[in-house]
Amino acid sequence: MANTEHSAQTTQLQVSRLHYHRQSRTLDITFSDGTVACFSAEFLRVFSPSAEVRGHGKPKLVSNKKLVSISKLQPVGHYAVKLVFDDGHDSGIYSWQYLKQLNEQQSELWQQYLAQLDQANANRDGLIAVNVRY
Repeated sequence: MANTEHSAQTTQLQVSRLHYHRQSRTLDITFSDGTVACFSAEFLRVFSPSAEVRGHGKPKLVSNKKLVSISKLQPVGHYAVKLVFDDGHDSGIYSWQYLKQLNEQQSELWQQYLAQLDQANANRDGLIAVNVRY
C-alpha cells in the first residue's frame, strides 16, 4: 500500500513555475507542493539525465562547465523539461521527479562532484578563456 501512495505522489508532482536568470545562469523551479529549488546551469549540465552523461551504469565525469548557460527550455508533456545548453548538449530530459531528487540531494551531489574532479585532476573552468558580456 505504501508503494501505491508513493506512486500516486510521484505522478502528481508538478512544476508550477520555471524561471531562468541569464546573468546569474540559475534556474528557479517552483513545485506544486510549494518547494522552491534553485540550480546553476553548471549543476544541471553536470547532472544531466542523458545517456551521454549517465552512461550505461557508469556515469561520465563532466568537467569544464563553470560558464555553461541554458539557451532554451522546452516543455516535455506535463512531466518534464528538456534543457538545451550553449555547449551544444541537448539530450537531457529532466523529469519533475528527477529535479525534485536533485534538489533534495544538491549539496551532497555537488560535494561528491568536486571530489571526483579533484581525483581526476580536472576542473570546472573552461578549456579556453572566454569573455562573456551581457
